[in-house]
Amino acid sequence: MTNADTDRQNGKTLSGLRNYAGPALIVAIAAPLLGGALLVWQAATLAGVLGTAIEAQAPVAAALPAIMLLLCLLVARAALAAIGDRAGAAAAEAIKGRVRGALFARLLSNSPRAAEQPQLGAASAAIVDQVEALHGFFAHYLPAMIQATLLPLAFGAIILPLDWVAGLLFLFTVPLIPVFMALAGWGAQAATRRQARALSVLNGRFADRLRGLLTLKLFGRAEAETGGIVAASDELRRRTLGVLRIAFLSSAVLEFFAALGVAGIALYVGLTFIDYLQLRASPLTLELGLFLLLMAPEVYNPLRLLAAHYHDRAAAKAAIGEIEAQLGALPQTTPVLADVPTSASSGSLGLALAGLTLRTPDSARVVLAGASLTVAAGEHVAILGPSGIGKSTLLEAVARLRPHEGTILLGERVLADWPEAELRGRVTMLGQKPRIFAGSMAHNIALARPGASTSDVRRAAERAHVAGFADALPDGLDTMLGEGGLGLSGGQAQRIALARIYLRDAGLILLDEPTAHLDAALEKIVLDELKHYARGRTLIIATHSLAVAARMDKAWRIAGEALLPTPLPARKDRSVA
Repeated sequence: MTNADTDRQNGKTLSGLRNYAGPALIVAIAAPLLGGALLVWQAATLAGVLGTAIEAQAPVAAALPAIMLLLCLLVARAALAAIGDRAGAAAAEAIKGRVRGALFARLLSNSPRAAEQPQLGAASAAIVDQVEALHGFFAHYLPAMIQATLLPLAFGAIILPLDWVAGLLFLFTVPLIPVFMALAGWGAQAATRRQARALSVLNGRFADRLRGLLTLKLFGRAEAETGGIVAASDELRRRTLGVLRIAFLSSAVLEFFAALGVAGIALYVGLTFIDYLQLRASPLTLELGLFLLLMAPEVYNPLRLLAAHYHDRAAAKAAIGEIEAQLGALPQTTPVLADVPTSASSGSLGLALAGLTLRTPDSARVVLAGASLTVAAGEHVAILGPSGIGKSTLLEAVARLRPHEGTILLGERVLADWPEAELRGRVTMLGQKPRIFAGSMAHNIALARPGASTSDVRRAAERAHVAGFADALPDGLDTMLGEGGLGLSGGQAQRIALARIYLRDAGLILLDEPTAHLDAALEKIVLDELKHYARGRTLIIATHSLAVAARMDKAWRIAGEALLPTPLPARKDRSVA
């Protein structure tokens, strides 16, 4: 696709986003147009007051009503300008909010284990910086474009019957400004596109290097990467200055042509008044001459305003291009992030695997090949195997977090047929390295059910044996934690994450090494509580511990690329695999 095709497609995308603005955008467009109508009235009134006062020597008292009208018109135009600005800003904020919501919903809908994921820095730059670049287009450029399209024509239609020379002068000079705007716009569009790309590169590089700072320090690459970031920053600086250079140059050219047009009207009126130029059939009155002089700059003003905001259009198109390059095409309809149900309406879920093949994300190694497994609803099963054999990959595939080949049935439905919100409500998973966010323990537990009451959070903490070590702290469950669980041991972080499970009512529970960081005594207590909670639910635990597997009803072992049933010691309450 050529740059011209891309530019047209980005323009169509911007036009489609106008539907998200609501009535605010209509107000932002209508207010300046109404202000333009009041402007003509104001200019005619002022010209009439001055013409009467100078030519007819009318007393000031006779002009007081007209002067009061002028003041009212000035106030009304100022109010309309303020209303238009506020409405334009509100429309832009509404559009940005909807776009950010759509992009964020798309990120959340993708599997975190997907092979193709945007860089963290580039994605954040697209959602924050590039979406922010849309503000000027909808708040300023779009209303200015409507004004520049309609107001000069309306002003010309009013002036042409009054003075055909001035009307023709406007008709010949006004179109020059859009022509030069288009010429300048081609260069500005290319420069802005390069500037947007440089910004994404810098953000992506900085965020990725920041995440891997420890690794860079260990391998002595910190200085080299610092130099790379400095080079990327310098590239962004040069691109930004290039955009500004084109913007200032184009504004100067457009101001020059607007000034020529105003000077032409002033010259025509002046030469006519001194009888040097006689192109009219009737004499030019002072009132009409003043009206033409007052209207001359206003005819060009909408075009000058459009020129001032013309770079907003280029910035918005470049932003759309960069957003789509990083996160894909913007959705044409507004996505809604559905609330994940926190209770299972149909009880436990059975699981069936048939001909399941799993590969590593780079497809370099097969983890499972043609594996089959059946787990009855309400059954508790262990998946055994050493670290790195593929236990986590299997659980993630069942949770639809990794691509797979073959068939996975949850209940009576193929995994791919489950709606996202329903699947997340019926299936819950605890990974081997759960994420702890900066915030209180209570808030971290309540992530599983944001509307949970304090007593529900407390009960979940007690069941996961979090309350024991939390109550020893001055603030209890309100104790603040650092990002990534800073201040907690591995076992404590695991139990906080496990407490989230107790706030859910899922039919299938997937746990990856839930007791890996616990001693034997605490492991038994935690497993007792977990099995009690999982009665009537399907529970699958990936573990390398035979002691944990012995507590389950059945066990399967990953060996090589196969999934094999593994006998467990006989127990009265256990079926034999």
